[in-house]
Amino acid sequence: MHNCIFYRLDEKICASRSCSVRSIELSMRSPPPPPPPHTHTIRSRCPSEPKKIRLACRRRAPPLKATCEISRRRAVSGMVVLGAAASCIDPLALPVPAQAAMPEPDVIRYRKLDSGVILEDVVEGEGPEAREGDLVKFNYVCRRANGYFVHSTVDQFSGESKPVTLPLGGEEIIQGLKDVLIGMKAGGKRRALIPPEVGYISETLKPIPEEFGPRRSLLSHAKEPLVFEVQLLKVL
Repeated sequence: MHNCIFYRLDEKICASRSCSVRSIELSMRSPPPPPPPHTHTIRSRCPSEPKKIRLACRRRAPPLKATCEISRRRAVSGMVVLGAAASCIDPLALPVPAQAAMPEPDVIRYRKLDSGVILEDVVEGEGPEAREGDLVKFNYVCRRANGYFVHSTVDQFSGESKPVTLPLGGEEIIQGLKDVLIGMKAGGKRRALIPPEVGYISETLKPIPEEFGPRRSLLSHAKEPLVFEVQLLKVL
């Protein structure tokens, strides 16, 4: 009897095992279930919306910074094209505005005399002109052609002057300075370049400084062209 009971139990166990194996084999042979249908998700502003859906919606829209960068590049490229087009325009085809006539500037005019003296009228002066043989009173500043100071009848610091009085005749005054003074008016000023041929060809010619230092300085440059700035004070 006991053997019969065990035999039946074994049959049930075997039957149950065979059913389990068969069900597993059938499940493995059966095709997988079809995927759920794809549904388009509409973006919602509901706070209960899943985080993945919100991230997906954000990735679809282009960032604002990229949009601004693209707009800026398009604007710059447009400006370059316009500049290139403008450079191709013929400037001669454009109307040119009429320019007003410019006044001529005051040009310093020099005169060269027959003696070789080159003079410039700085101030014209007033009154009668000095003529040859007249006695004249004047101040002067003597410089070398390179601008170095030599002598002056006007003190550079105090402004005091020691004018010179000389006749415009005879052989007392240097010929170049005589040519400068002739034709001047009282209060007039002239600047002249006197060549050495009509300058201090003799140590006795005037005007000449009384002091030893200025006299020596003037005579040491007697063989050079000298620049005189003369102001006629009075025709005596």
